[in-house]
Amino acid sequence: MEAAMLIGGEWRQAGAGEEIEVVNPATEEVVGTVPSAQADDVEDAVATAKRAFPAWAATDVEARAHVLAKAAALIEERAKELAALLTSEQGKPIAEARGEVTHLAHGVRYYAEAATKVRGAHQELPSAFGPAYGQVIRRPMGVCAAITPYNFPLTLLGTKVAPALACGNTVVAKPASTTPLATLEVARLFAEAGVPDGVLNVVTGRGAVIGDVLVSHRDVRRVAFTGETGTGRHIMSLAGPLLKRVTLELGGSDPVIVCADADVDTAVKSVIIGRYWNAGQACLGCKRVFVHDSVYDDFVGGLVERVGRYEPGDGTVKAEKPKLRMGPIHTRQGRDELVAQLEDGVAKGGEVLIGGGTGGHDKGWFLEPAVVAEPGADSRLVREEVFGPVLPVFRFTDFDDALQRANDTPYGLGSSIWTHDVRLIHRAAQGIEAGMTWVNQIHYGYDELPFGGVKDSGFGKEHGLEALDSYVELKSVVVGGLA
Repeated sequence: MEAAMLIGGEWRQAGAGEEIEVVNPATEEVVGTVPSAQADDVEDAVATAKRAFPAWAATDVEARAHVLAKAAALIEERAKELAALLTSEQGKPIAEARGEVTHLAHGVRYYAEAATKVRGAHQELPSAFGPAYGQVIRRPMGVCAAITPYNFPLTLLGTKVAPALACGNTVVAKPASTTPLATLEVARLFAEAGVPDGVLNVVTGRGAVIGDVLVSHRDVRRVAFTGETGTGRHIMSLAGPLLKRVTLELGGSDPVIVCADADVDTAVKSVIIGRYWNAGQACLGCKRVFVHDSVYDDFVGGLVERVGRYEPGDGTVKAEKPKLRMGPIHTRQGRDELVAQLEDGVAKGGEVLIGGGTGGHDKGWFLEPAVVAEPGADSRLVREEVFGPVLPVFRFTDFDDALQRANDTPYGLGSSIWTHDVRLIHRAAQGIEAGMTWVNQIHYGYDELPFGGVKDSGFGKEHGLEALDSYVELKSVVVGGLA
């Protein structure tokens, strides 16, 4: 398919006439083309969003909520087509793509419902200058940039666009250059739902060409970015001097602590989803598992047995039972990086218990899901973010040791603990350096709870009512002359 960018309600090509091919990572076939935007296209999109801002900001909040609710309904209505398009460009199995579309619709509906529930503040003030009271009001910010990665391009679009629009802002979205097609279709549904021309714009192109232009544009007051930590630092270097509002959801290396009293079978099933969903390509995922010595053999035995059911292949083709389909790694470069990390883990003491091979396919960037026992603490499998289906597992006997090793990482996005001991739950919740801790549950980003990290995993929150606060400016208003 040949797609176009959305600027000011018009579907258009890049000013320079250049295009980018979108490739299916399972087949290496070109599935579509999109415009390769240049700086002038970004300038046009931002100027368009700026012009559209006053009218959208003045639109009744209930009307904005109605538009978002209609967009959520249209996404659900077209879920099958959106999922197929997402699989064709991203590679994930159809069932996983359907799950992502469902999550997107839920998030958009959440902010449609939340938009009209925002409450204000009233403050009695000292009467030194006569009777007075204060109010705290919320004003939309203006043009917001939404920059999304390839791993979950739709849900991560929704967590930015929905609260921004609910609060009365306008948006220029830039999807990853390898996964723009489904994003453009979602933008089409927002337009069909009644989002006015210019309120939501989508520019497609390579980050190296247009990313800096978008982030450093003086008329962009808010930047929301999800992606790799190094890129997040670069965005901060551009946005900082201009005093922009920024949220960064960056890399992660989530620890999992499985205690002696854990429900081992449930923990295994949940860790498998948390590590191998989307072929392990998730910032938020189970990436280092520390298992108490008393249940280590049972846990690892169950883990290896279940991981062996995965069959890497084309996401449009169901695996024959009892096999489970796993899609490809999104890029050849990403797979090569994973292989190098795996080899380093083995060189530094790790034992591959299953997986790690890349053969068996004439086309596509596949990797057999792997489990690695006890790679060295200085190995790349432990020190770096592992963005794919490779899981290191470690024994522990002392909880303090497990907690210390869990925190021995530059990252701090998610974490989990498996136990019914309330004392250990309390210590994990208070002691693990991460933006989130799950207890006896998989690592899943609920729309109802704030989502974000600490340390090298970034800062700021998406999801939850808290996200609405990051898309408004708080303003204090003093009312006097009441005598």
